[in-house]
Amino acid sequence: MTDSSDAVLVIGATGMQGGATARHLLASGRKVRFLTRNPDSPTSRVLVDMNAQALGGDLDDRRSLEEAMEGVGSVFSVLLPDFDRSDRERRQGFALIDAARNAGVRQFVHTSVAQAGNHSSFPGWSEKRWNQKYWTDKWEVEEAVRSAGFESWTVLQPAFMMDNLAEPKARAMFPHLREGVLFSALLPETRLDWVAGDDVGALATSALNDPQRWHGETIPLASEKLTMSEVASRLGHVLGAQIDVSHVSPDEARAKGLAPGWVNAQEWINAVGYRVDIDSLSKRGAQMTSMVDWIAGNRQHISLA
Repeated sequence: MTDSSDAVLVIGATGMQGGATARHLLASGRKVRFLTRNPDSPTSRVLVDMNAQALGGDLDDRRSLEEAMEGVGSVFSVLLPDFDRSDRERRQGFALIDAARNAGVRQFVHTSVAQAGNHSSFPGWSEKRWNQKYWTDKWEVEEAVRSAGFESWTVLQPAFMMDNLAEPKARAMFPHLREGVLFSALLPETRLDWVAGDDVGALATSALNDPQRWHGETIPLASEKLTMSEVASRLGHVLGAQIDVSHVSPDEARAKGLAPGWVNAQEWINAVGYRVDIDSLSKRGAQMTSMVDWIAGNRQHISLA
């Protein structure tokens, strides 16, 4: 087991996966430090009130990275994709890993995405049908974690987040849910692999607290494979509302205001998908949240008209 006196540096603590990891770590008695551009933001203050230490800084600021690593035994990282074409994910990932190694950090737990590493086998890959840099960046950062020489490393690969059905994510991903409609370019028969952000935090905490159990592991994460009709049925059942499903073409989805990148991702889900082996997770003893339980626990964040 890890020495509980060691601080854990959580990157992305004001976001979904990092926030869940920070909360689980604090609940387990670990010391948590997190790097944030705004230590006084409401999200930061919630963690500070739970006894986490907020450090003002930026992943592009070498000095703040070095300061954040002082007295740290473990690092958890989740990185923003390079949607602004700045090479952000690779640049920040490599800088973070380098700073951790230079500081003598022993353990590194990183969260990426299911199917990273399989990208060259995707149908349509050679025709550049998908966002190639998204996939290659994810994989290259994963490989940097594996090859850095940490005493212990773990890579988590979550599938599609249930939290995308809740505010504020739903505003961009499922804006029509407010009107009682799950509107998407997913095919009626497509089964999407779903995972709760809180489960990512729970498993990351398990790895951080028991590094030898999860050392050297790459772990795809999902709890259920559901069609959009099945998701609508679960939402309706728990929330006591009528939720309809609208399956449309990619062109119609874009015309209705869905972001082109999100529509392309839905086309990828139809053609490829996350393909998580859920049975192998249960055999490893991972406790995963069902969609019904997630909806019940997050109903206050799901906006319906």
